[in-house]
Amino acid sequence: MSARHPTGIRTFHPRRGRLSGRHLDALDRLWPSYGLVVPDSPETPVELATLFGRRAPVVLEIGFGMGDATVAMAAADSGRDYLAVEVHTPGIANLLAVAERRELTNVRVARGDAVELLRCLPEESLDAIHVFFPDPWPKARHHKRRLIQPSHIELLRSRLTPGGVLHCATDWSEYAQQMLETLTGDPMLINAYAGYAPRPEHRPVTKFERRALAAGRPIHDLIFRRR
Repeated sequence: MSARHPTGIRTFHPRRGRLSGRHLDALDRLWPSYGLVVPDSPETPVELATLFGRRAPVVLEIGFGMGDATVAMAAADSGRDYLAVEVHTPGIANLLAVAERRELTNVRVARGDAVELLRCLPEESLDAIHVFFPDPWPKARHHKRRLIQPSHIELLRSRLTPGGVLHCATDWSEYAQQMLETLTGDPMLINAYAGYAPRPEHRPVTKFERRALAAGRPIHDLIFRRR
């Protein structure tokens, strides 16, 4: 598994957490069938139809936390497959366990760096990419670690089908402004709204979002389509 970009710059904080017995059991039983370790090289492509056992539109969920939003969206959207990527092992185990309990067959879980995963996916293979509440890296010297920045946009956009959606959300206003400027600056992306998007009903409210709102941090959604 590759945990770093070729430049050595991570876009995530590696986190550790204790696994409960339920989570350990979920990893042991479900990972062989539903898990994917991000390949070390783009020379090892990810075949989505093989991974899911069918051909259907695919949504990539980047940084899903404990998986609450992913499960809710996948359950309400059985016609599309959800590939969710995360580095936090307890979150990965929880998503596997909850997906099994909800009897979801359209969820697969990848462990590793989302940017490296994107490099291993075919161009124009994704119906949508969701980037909900990514690490804002608030210190100016760390802004180079942000996922939504010019150096990554071409890669993200190239994996979308024509008409595919890149949907971002953040509670960090300065990062939201940077996202808006960066995405607007790509001539192959079209803003679905004049500025920020109204909060879409299909994006579930998570515990993280409720805490942000309780702390007085407004939520910004951005929805762009590939030309």
